[in-house]
Amino acid sequence: MSIISTLAYIHPNAVIGNNVTIDPFAVVHEQVTIGDGSHIMSHAVIMNGSVIGQNVSIYPGAVIGAIPQDLKFVGEQTIVQVGDNTTIRECVTINRGTVEKYKTVVGANCLLMAYSHVAHDCILGNNVILGNSVQLAGHVIIDDYAILSGMAGAHQFAHIGAHCYIAGHTVIRKDVPPFIKAAREPLSYMGVNVVGLQRRGFSKEAITEISNIYHTLFVEKHTTSAAIELIENTFASGNEKDHIISFIKSSKTGIIRRPSKINNEDNFF
Repeated sequence: MSIISTLAYIHPNAVIGNNVTIDPFAVVHEQVTIGDGSHIMSHAVIMNGSVIGQNVSIYPGAVIGAIPQDLKFVGEQTIVQVGDNTTIRECVTINRGTVEKYKTVVGANCLLMAYSHVAHDCILGNNVILGNSVQLAGHVIIDDYAILSGMAGAHQFAHIGAHCYIAGHTVIRKDVPPFIKAAREPLSYMGVNVVGLQRRGFSKEAITEISNIYHTLFVEKHTTSAAIELIENTFASGNEKDHIISFIKSSKTGIIRRPSKINNEDNFF
């Protein structure tokens, strides 16, 4: 049985699942679906085009489904999708899509911390974490298990690979390949995300291979194209290698690089 405060505004055409809790002063607009077990807290606003999954927690001040902050938007019917078991903290904003994708997507089991912003047409995978005040411009793609620390910002069309860890207060202008840590200005390769990969069950052998691949790509003095050719010819085919190669070959903006000089005081992780 759902618990809906009489002090909340729920449009009669909104679709509310079972065991949903909606607190006083929350607002749910007409073209909205809220899945079973979700909790919409006071002063959250769920606007037209929002499709909220099951067991989602949306904290006070969050605004889901506002129209894109894009001057090309002319009122087309677009949506926001939020996956199951995701937590959206205070004052998070997630905008609807445009004709480019017609949707903005936040996957399952994600955590969007306070004041983070997800712009139009962004696609976030599962188990993504956005730290406080992370800002995503339009069309950003973030793959599964990536973590962006507080106040990081991604330029439009950036692609952040799976299992990455991005340091706080950084600007993401180019694509970040999977499995790595990145920091500094400009954003640079700072090693493989070994701790994160261990926590997610990657074998020692897989982590070693990832490290060797990125040593070839970033540490040895090859051009990107020469490094890719060397990796393809040297390393046996496997999930991690194939994922890295596919990511780099599909990059439209280019990938980040290793910093030209490593200072002893660098200690981001």
